[in-house]
Amino acid sequence: MNARTEPHLLATVSNHHLDALEEETIFILREVAASFERPALLFSGGKDSLVMLRCAEKAFGAGRLPFPLLMIDTGHNFPEVLAFRDRRAAELGAELIVRSVEDSMARGTVRLAREDEPRNAHQSVTLLEAVEELRFDALIGGARRDEEKARAKERIFSHRDGFGQWQPKAQRPELWTLFNTRIAPGEHFRVFPISNWTELDVWQYIERERIALPSLYYAHQREVVERRGLLVPVTPLTPARDGEQVQQLSVRFRTLGDITCTCPVASLADTPAAIVQETLATAVSERGATRMDDKTSEASMEKRKRDGYF
Repeated sequence: MNARTEPHLLATVSNHHLDALEEETIFILREVAASFERPALLFSGGKDSLVMLRCAEKAFGAGRLPFPLLMIDTGHNFPEVLAFRDRRAAELGAELIVRSVEDSMARGTVRLAREDEPRNAHQSVTLLEAVEELRFDALIGGARRDEEKARAKERIFSHRDGFGQWQPKAQRPELWTLFNTRIAPGEHFRVFPISNWTELDVWQYIERERIALPSLYYAHQREVVERRGLLVPVTPLTPARDGEQVQQLSVRFRTLGDITCTCPVASLADTPAAIVQETLATAVSERGATRMDDKTSEASMEKRKRDGYF
């Protein structure tokens, strides 16, 4: 193999790999549509849910999604992402259902210890209320096993009991891609069609499919402060603290969520191709590099998932 032919061969191998991942995801999405009466796709406007949407378009045809899109809004989401979410749902002609943590707060089912605390964990309550209200029996999510240790334990079809809780030791086997989708009244499944994708796979697919994303995923100038080893964006919700030095840096977000706990990384990558190259060189997972609320303990995500989190 000479240097002139090697890039072509590598690109061919990459495309075969992406084709296999796409085929698996399409199969899982069709399995959900065939097995459940009231599924919904969790849609935040983020890169993983946009990749799933592209696969769903290929699975069912453009404008023919057999399930609604559901977002749990913390009230602390980036405005750019919400605007992109609404625009993309309208382009697809998809039903978009939004349920808000702030509505749960008004009902008294969510109570904050302090006004400025992150609301990510509280999404579990609002999500389970939406499941009960709308009688969803399957929720399709964009979690991947490479993101975090607890997510690596998930099955693709992850059973939730009548309380909406995840029991890691009571998961069902998935040998030979055979899925047991039987549920009792009040139970539901969380389904993760891109479980076997990595962050690199996602970006290579975005590049290949030319999937539009919120601009925050690409390098841009932003005021940040350094806190607990992370770059915290300076916003009205996350102001600089006394003694912190505000810097203007070129950054991008590897993942997007609640403003109060989602941090960017220093980057000059402003295209999918540049992000692919950057991802090849990184040694820290996207949640490890960007999510302040996951740093409380090694078991923080697993505890939240047991309680009903995504």
